[in-house]
This record gives sequence, structure tokens and C-alpha cells, in this order.
Amino acid sequence: MKSAILVTGGAGFIGSNFVLEWMDLETDAIVNLDKLTYAGNAQNLASLQSDARHLFVRGDIGDSALVDGLLMQHKPRAIINFAAESHVDRSIHGPGEFIQTNIVGTFNLLESVRAYYETLQPGDKDKFRFLHVSTDEVYGSLSPHDPPFTESNCYEPNSPYSASKAASDHLVRAYHHTYGLPVLTTNCSNNYGPCHFPEKLIPLVIHNALAGKPLPIYGDGQQVRDWLYVKDHCSAVRRVLADGNIGETYNIGGWNEKPNLEVVHAICGLLDELAQRDDGGSYMEQINFVKDRPGHDRRYAIDASKIERELGWRPAETFETGLRKTVEWYLANQQWVQDVTSGAYREWIDKHYVVKD
Repeated sequence: MKSAILVTGGAGFIGSNFVLEWMDLETDAIVNLDKLTYAGNAQNLASLQSDARHLFVRGDIGDSALVDGLLMQHKPRAIINFAAESHVDRSIHGPGEFIQTNIVGTFNLLESVRAYYETLQPGDKDKFRFLHVSTDEVYGSLSPHDPPFTESNCYEPNSPYSASKAASDHLVRAYHHTYGLPVLTTNCSNNYGPCHFPEKLIPLVIHNALAGKPLPIYGDGQQVRDWLYVKDHCSAVRRVLADGNIGETYNIGGWNEKPNLEVVHAICGLLDELAQRDDGGSYMEQINFVKDRPGHDRRYAIDASKIERELGWRPAETFETGLRKTVEWYLANQQWVQDVTSGAYREWIDKHYVVKD
């Protein structure tokens, strides 16, 4: 490969969308490293099977020998770290995996990258970047009238997931200030869009609605999130990689604060229009309020002024346009949903991909 970047977690929801967009718009090849845990789906990358510019490697960011070998062999000019355990509910029931991947894994990755960076010639060092993708959840929770999170907000994580991501952010910062590693960090709001694993709110509601199942809403449904269409997130990451200032953090948001209940109502409205129930009723009849989860943050909101001011980025999609595209994608890709919910996507990996363990 003449010029390459290394993408970790590139078979997950956000990572695979990023890889597909990059391959359409950029010239660099991609070395795509993903552990293929439950949320990693190589089927998302099916269109790249015959593309020589995309090398998929099954492996863990914590596997130092593997990462060292990939770095020395392919000599990437940049690394984009999407790899993470990311589901809050799973972190509550089993925090160990989150500590191992998000903290220890990030540490091992940084150690490998630091050693690789020291081998680069001065000109290549000047061009190299390590971009760490994180979340707005590291900032904690906002009250209804608090201003949105800016990059200067204190970290106040409230779940094992957000605490592990906060720790990884701090490690990335420390490796810049201590070792001079040229890092960039992005903290994004709630993503939605194609290829979203159907345990998160929007794909779960679409799937359950079409299956005639209850649409579970935590508590009173008034938890507020800022919603960001995944392809907007990908374009922002590319923008930060291209022109972000070394050592800086950029918040990426959609300027779309919505209570969960309003989001569910919007999904039901689109499904009522695009996939009517056989009985003529509304999908809203399937809404079911359930006990709230422990430590559920009340509100997240991102102030994305810095990235717009400094890098000229702003989301292209409104919540309405992005949600319609998302619902239409799920309706058009029912086999993908079936493969994920049945577990068949794991068999697809062995049938269609040569992977390195």
C-alpha cells in the first residue's frame, strides 16, 4: 500500500460508515483492525471485498504484537481509533470488558503508536496524526437549563462506559503532553443511521415496531440527547484529521436536542407513513414505559461551535432528514437486521472474509 491509514473498530457502526465514506472520497488505503465482538459486523464492509485498497484484519487493539506488525508493515500516516465498548446498559451489567477495551486497550495502542512514531523520519512525523474518537458522555449530565457541553467542560462520567472513555481521553492527552504524540480528540453526541446495532434506541424501536413488539421507553422518556447523523459524524472526523490543531479536542454535535419520547414518536410517524401496520393502527400504540436504568443521565447536549468556527464544519442533515434516511435504510435492509438479530452475521464473517486471529 502506497499511502494508508489505520482504522481501529472499522467494522462497527460508526467505524464502518467512516471506512465506506473514506473509500469513496479519499485516496489513502485503509488497514481496518476490528476484534469483531458482538457489535462488529464485517458484513457492513461487503462492498469492499474486492477492493485492494481495503485490508481487513481481525484483531484486538490490545494485541501489541499484532498492532506493532501492522504499523511497521503498512506505515500509516494516521490512525483513527474508533475501537470501544460503547453500550451503557452492557457496562452496567458487565463493566470489566469496558475497562479492558477502552482503558487497557487504548493504553496498549498508544504504546505501540508511540514506538512507531519514534521510527518516523522528521517529515513523516510532521504529517502523522492519532485521532481518538470519544463521546459526550464523559462530561456527565446537564440540567434542563444548563448550556450545552463545550470542550472546556469538566469530566464527570456517570456510568462505567463513560468513565472508561474518560480515562481513555486522559491517556491520549497525556501521551501528547508527555511524549509529544500528535493527537486529536473528538467527542460526539448520539449517533444514528445505517448499520446501527439494534440494541440502541432508534434501531431498536424500528425493529420492535415492525415485529409487533413493545417499544420500550426508560422512565418518563424525557431524557434529552443531541442526535447526530452518522455520516455527518464521519465527515467531521475527516475534517478534524485534515486540519485539526494538534493536541486539541473538538466536540461534534448535530444541533438536535430531542427527548427520547419525541424521537420514538417521530419514528412511529415515519413508519405509519412508510410501512403501515396490517391492522391500520399506529405504531405509537406499541409504546411501553419501563423502569429507568440506574444512573441514567438526564440530558446531554453538544456545543459544536468550535469545529464550525475553526474548521468550517457543520452537519448537513437535520434530525428530520437524517431520521427519514435512517428509517428508509432499515426498511430496505431487512435481511441485514435479520442477520444481526439472529446472529447469522457471525457466520457470514467465516463464509465471506479471510480474517487473521
